[in-house]
Amino acid sequence: MAERSTAAVDVAASSGDEPLTAQKGKATADGADAQEKTGADAETATAETAGGTGESPGPAPEVEPPELHSGHKLARRYRLEECVTRLDGFSSWRAVDEKLRRAVGVHILPAEHPRARPVLAAARSAALLGDPRFVQVLDAVEDNDLVYVVHEWLPDATELTAVLASGPFEAHEAYQLVSQVSQAMAAAHREGLAHLRLTPSTVLRTDSGQYRIRGLAVMAALRGIRSDHPQRSDTEAIGALLYSALTQRWPYEEDAYGLSGLPKGVGLIRPDQVRAGVHRGLADLAMRALVNDGATASRQEQPCTTPEELAKAVAAMPRIRPPEPSFATPAYQPTAYQQGAYRQSANHAGPAAPSRPVPVPPPPLQTRTGQVLKWTVAALLIAALGLGSWQLADTLMDREHRSDDSGPSQSAGDDGNKKAAGSPLRIQDATEFSPLAAPTAPEKVENAVDDDAGTAWVTPRYEGYANFGNLPQRKQGGGLILDLGGVKNVSGLVLRMYRPGHTVEVLAADGSAAAPSSLDDFSQRLTKRESIGESLRTTLDKSVRTRYVLIHITELPSDGSGGFRGGISEIKITG
Repeated sequence: MAERSTAAVDVAASSGDEPLTAQKGKATADGADAQEKTGADAETATAETAGGTGESPGPAPEVEPPELHSGHKLARRYRLEECVTRLDGFSSWRAVDEKLRRAVGVHILPAEHPRARPVLAAARSAALLGDPRFVQVLDAVEDNDLVYVVHEWLPDATELTAVLASGPFEAHEAYQLVSQVSQAMAAAHREGLAHLRLTPSTVLRTDSGQYRIRGLAVMAALRGIRSDHPQRSDTEAIGALLYSALTQRWPYEEDAYGLSGLPKGVGLIRPDQVRAGVHRGLADLAMRALVNDGATASRQEQPCTTPEELAKAVAAMPRIRPPEPSFATPAYQPTAYQQGAYRQSANHAGPAAPSRPVPVPPPPLQTRTGQVLKWTVAALLIAALGLGSWQLADTLMDREHRSDDSGPSQSAGDDGNKKAAGSPLRIQDATEFSPLAAPTAPEKVENAVDDDAGTAWVTPRYEGYANFGNLPQRKQGGGLILDLGGVKNVSGLVLRMYRPGHTVEVLAADGSAAAPSSLDDFSQRLTKRESIGESLRTTLDKSVRTRYVLIHITELPSDGSGGFRGGISEIKITG
């Protein structure tokens, strides 16, 4: 089940270099930053250790990491597989959740570790955010003499460290990076959460092009990092990520994360002065995020000191379109006439040959026999067309008759005369829609897209009220967000529900949306809000361009005993 991680423990000295971890197709672990610092190394760690943002880690505790080994089980559920970090009295592992049969990551500390309590508090706060743009905390437990934090393990994601090793980003990809990361961190800071360790090794890019951030609040707590200005620190860290993406250089004098630093003694140089062809607007953004003590001289624009300001500055930029796909141009092949084939035969024959008469095609059928033949062929074609049309009409009428006998197949309000559904679209990823609180059953989401109607994503039981118990944190309802892996034409869908009686609407995000998570992000309506039975089947009059589809449930069906509970068994989307 678990992919083998390349985030091995780095036992090098405090040179500042970060190893390339988690190459494409291999697992990545939250906190598998993997630069081991022990003794004096940990105590003398510079601002680079905090991602170049100026924070300093706390003093290295005098606590040894717990003596664990591969095969050890926590809570008789999490089987440790591989140690990926051992540092400052804690260790990080790739593990297997034997109950849900999936790979997870685990951070483990002794209960008497001075950072154990802050780590527990940070993990529980991060778990409540429930934002799919962050690697999710699944469990935070104090068990006898150990404290451990369990989080998602993403085998299909690649660390930004490894992506940058292959070269700088083109403008559109760098724009996506700063846009997605700044929006995610702005959402986290609105909930009072900071990262303080935002580096190329804590940002992951999935195969679908989304960016996921790992170690929110937890990474800083594990390493004892603090900041008097957390928003400014995270903003400068995002600026460093953008600078690195544009130039493939780390914007400080020290080499770090597999990147060369800037020349010593020259200070911070604009990205477009480091590398030719850098997008001017993105270079300005990087400087506005990095130079927080004054505006850039060339544009006289205010610096960005919070992720919210940076996200607004990104949104105010003219949209950077993706590069046009390149197609191989086939080799030009001149025709036989252009090659002079008729003349080549004469030229190759040596002396000039006597001219030959050019063959003349036979005249069309102008005789009486020819006219009879043409009319006969025309009559046969007309008869064949008439017979084919009659058979086609008979077949269509027979299908319509069978369809009427089997009952309606569309949801209430459909006229039954819409065009046939298109081909199935592959659902690349599915996450739980829970914008105001932590997801209720994230481990069951895959049951709604596994082509098995016998399994389902099911909500908890809510007492008294169909609208998710009338709880404030559930006032926007629930449901599932489906990622099609790219912008597609959606023409229809089929839902099978856990039981009849849900109130449901289906919405879609704009084609330019990146990792939408709130209800306002889904501006296109595919179906009206209505109470449905065991299934919902609809075909759109006009296809919708989108990447993300939201199955939005606003009311749950009764379970017959005063409570309410619902869910989704299967989802099919066609395009």
